[in-house]
Amino acid sequence: MTATVPDQAVPRVAAADRGATRIADRVVGRIASQAAREVLRGLPTDHLVPRDRFPQASVSVRPAGGARGGGRGLAKIRLYVDLGYPADLRAVCAAVRRHVIDRVGELCDMTVREVSVEVEHLHSSAMTADHGRLS
Repeated sequence: MTATVPDQAVPRVAAADRGATRIADRVVGRIASQAAREVLRGLPTDHLVPRDRFPQASVSVRPAGGARGGGRGLAKIRLYVDLGYPADLRAVCAAVRRHVIDRVGELCDMTVREVSVEVEHLHSSAMTADHGRLS
């Protein structure tokens, strides 16, 4: 039979003294990619982008420092996306940028300093199948 220890006997340790959680850059990248997908999935031209083309992310995370730091770190994110065309590219990229900043901040407790969105390919119904170019 085991004896129970009263709560007063267990010393309380402050959260900051118990340890730290580090979120790997590749995990932040996956979250950023998923957040970009959430925006792109709702576009009217989404059906033009092949289903095997997902947003890819490259992430750099620095530890938060000083009063300007944010939670678990400061992130810089570069996203590579394929878009259906025609679309308002500036508005789509701005929506992706805002959503990625919000989702990474919310899920990772990070301040996102920069999100660069690079459009890798435009897909249109007017593309020729043999050359992959607009006709």
